[in-house]
Amino acid sequence: VSCMQQCWHRLRAAWLSGKTRPMEYRVAQLEALGRFLDEKKQDILEATALDMRKPSFEAYFSEILLCKNELNDTLNNLSHWMKDEHMEKNLVTQLDSVFIRKDPYGVVLIIAPWNYPIHLFLVPLIGAIAAGNCVIVKPSETTKNTERLVAEALPCYLDNDCFAVVTAGVEETTKLLENKFDYIFFTGTPSVGRIIMTAAAKHLTPVTLELGGKNPCYVSDNCEVQNVARRVAWGRFFNAGQTCMAPDYILCSVEMQEKLMPALREAITEFYGSNPQESPDFARIVGDKQFRRIRTLLSSGRVAIGGQMDEQERYIGEDTWMWVGMWGARKHWPWERVMGKQRWCESEPQGSFCINL
Repeated sequence: VSCMQQCWHRLRAAWLSGKTRPMEYRVAQLEALGRFLDEKKQDILEATALDMRKPSFEAYFSEILLCKNELNDTLNNLSHWMKDEHMEKNLVTQLDSVFIRKDPYGVVLIIAPWNYPIHLFLVPLIGAIAAGNCVIVKPSETTKNTERLVAEALPCYLDNDCFAVVTAGVEETTKLLENKFDYIFFTGTPSVGRIIMTAAAKHLTPVTLELGGKNPCYVSDNCEVQNVARRVAWGRFFNAGQTCMAPDYILCSVEMQEKLMPALREAITEFYGSNPQESPDFARIVGDKQFRRIRTLLSSGRVAIGGQMDEQERYIGEDTWMWVGMWGARKHWPWERVMGKQRWCESEPQGSFCINL
């Protein structure tokens, strides 16, 4: 029997024992997560810096502060969430007690991505613990230093009978998915999401899939240009643009484009200085594979601002933008490779289309 199967059997036995159900147990485990965030704060900042040179402010805000906020909110509301919710009776249920009781699912699997390697496993873990589940956490193997930190440190804070961390690549994760889980959380790409959902379907396991998509940003002619430029630049370049919700292309008129371009240049300089590559506030692309993919996409279009790249540092300038004219240009440009399969309307008005990767 593999180590992963032994882990699954251990957690299944703990779940069947009812150990995770009492509110006191859930609160104790959640408070232990709070201690993990407090005591391992510096280790988290260092690990994310080593993996993708994530700036300390960005790492603290996204990986620690947001998780602590989620944790505090859960602790403040847990007793209320656990209460039975009494419902109105109808003719059929007049002689009955009618209520909704929130029961745990059982053994939960969380498969985390690399872009926010602490936040995107910890937030679903908080919810799973609060609901009374046992949990296996699988951190991303792409962010090696963070994966090592989670695997070594987190078990020191949580009950090992009910919670486990497994480190695995693609092959091992595929084997892990052969086990019957009662719920699966997955954050990642649609292609891998299909694999997760196929494996879950064999056991009728419910899933939460948080997958990547496209995030258009429409800028009307009535917007205040400086505010738009600063907000778009911040949202786009936070975490070096490696955020599923980051605006990745802009729709605007030709007139707005002419105003927005210099405003974006000013915002980028304000945030990252005249030489952004030397800025301590800009992260790096997470891996060589991701760097090469983005470089290939950039070679397909026209760079309007910047365009600097350094493969050794995995640096792609935050001032790298791609702009193309609308709408007929898509006939001569690799839209599907960059944008995915989109539904287009041929009656769209003339305008300009800018893409930021």
